[in-house]
Amino acid sequence: MRIGIVCPYSWDVPGGVQFHIRDLADHLIRRGHQVSVLAPADDETPLPPYVVSAGRAVPVPYNGSVARLNFGFLSAARVRRWLHDGAFDVIHIHEPTSPSLGLLSCWAAQGPIVATFHTSNPRSRAMIAAYPILQPALEKISARIAVSEYARRTLVEHLGGDAVVIPNGVDVGFFADAEPKEEWRGETLGFMGRIDEPRKGLPVLMRALPKIFEARPGARLLVAGRGDEKEAVADLPAPLRERVEFLGMVSDEDKARLLRSVDVYVAPNTGGESFGIILVEAMSAGAAVLASDLDAFAQVLDGGAAGELFANEDADALAAAAVRLLGDEKRLAELRERGSRHVRRFDWSTVGADILAVYETVTDGAASVAADDRTGLWARLGLARD
Repeated sequence: MRIGIVCPYSWDVPGGVQFHIRDLADHLIRRGHQVSVLAPADDETPLPPYVVSAGRAVPVPYNGSVARLNFGFLSAARVRRWLHDGAFDVIHIHEPTSPSLGLLSCWAAQGPIVATFHTSNPRSRAMIAAYPILQPALEKISARIAVSEYARRTLVEHLGGDAVVIPNGVDVGFFADAEPKEEWRGETLGFMGRIDEPRKGLPVLMRALPKIFEARPGARLLVAGRGDEKEAVADLPAPLRERVEFLGMVSDEDKARLLRSVDVYVAPNTGGESFGIILVEAMSAGAAVLASDLDAFAQVLDGGAAGELFANEDADALAAAAVRLLGDEKRLAELRERGSRHVRRFDWSTVGADILAVYETVTDGAASVAADDRTGLWARLGLARD
C-alpha cells in the first residue's frame, strides 16, 4: 500500500505527535508498505529517507503550549506537489484542524483520507469559532481516529461526528530490553519533558522535592529535557540543588536506559494531555509510575491499577506518594509487574494492526464506490460489464 502521512509539527522539535508518526512510519515500512511523511523542517535538519520537508515552521501558541507549524501559499504548493508525486492509496493526516500542513492536505487531497486527532481541549473556543472554515475539509475525511477517549470527546463536542479510539503505540521491547545505567540507579526519581513549559509540571515536582529529600536522604532526581536549568532550581534550597541532575536532551537509547534505571518515573503534568505516551514508555521499561490524576493519565494507568496517581498540582500529595513508594520495595515491584502486563495493549504489533485495518476499510470503500460509479456509467452508455 502507498501511504502518505502528514505531520503538522516541526520534525526537528521533539514532541509526542512527531514520535508517534515516526514510529508508525517505521512500523509500516517494516511491514512492507511504501510510506512518505510530509513535515515542516528547517533546511539543515537531517531527515529519514521517508520524510519530505515542507519548509521551515514558525512558532504558534496552540493547546496551552507553543507548536511549530507550517502554513501559507508556499506550503500549499509543496503539499500539492507531494500529493501528486506520491499517488497515495491513502492519506493519513494528523491534527487536521491545526493551522498547518494537515488542513492544507485536507483541502488538496483526493481519495481516501484518515485523520488522527491527538488534542484534548474541551474548552477550545477557537475550534468552535473556526468550524465554518474547517467543515469543508473535515467532510472529506473518510475515517477518524482519536488517540484517547478524551481526544474523541473533544472531537465530538466541537466538530461533530465520531472516531474510533486507537492509542499511541510504543515499541515495548525496545524499552524492556534497554540496559540500565548504574549511575542512574538507587532511589532515583525521573522526569522527562520541556523544562520551561509549565504544563509539563516540573515546578510542581520542584516544590515537592524538599519534603521528599528530607524523608529520603539518599534520593535524587534525574531530569531529561531542554530548558533553563538554573531557573528550574531557583526556588529550591541551595543545599538540595546538587541532588537534581540535568541530563539535557537524551537519545532514544539513553531515554530507554534512563527509564530502565529509575525507581519511580514522575509525570506531574498539569493539563493539555490527551494520552501520555511517556507513561507507556516508562511502564514498558519497568519503572513504577507516579502521575497527576489527569483524566488521560488515569486512563493510560488503568484507573490507577498500573501506576499511582496524585491530585493535580498538589506538591504535598506528590511528595507523600513519592516518599511512600521509595520506602516500599514490595509496592514498587507490584507496580512494575502490573505496568509491564498493562502496556502490551499499546505495543505497535497491536496498534499498527488496528491502524492498518482502518486504512484497508477506507481504501476498500473507495474502490467499491469507484466500481459502482463505473457500473452506473456503463449502464448509462448501454454497455454490459465484463
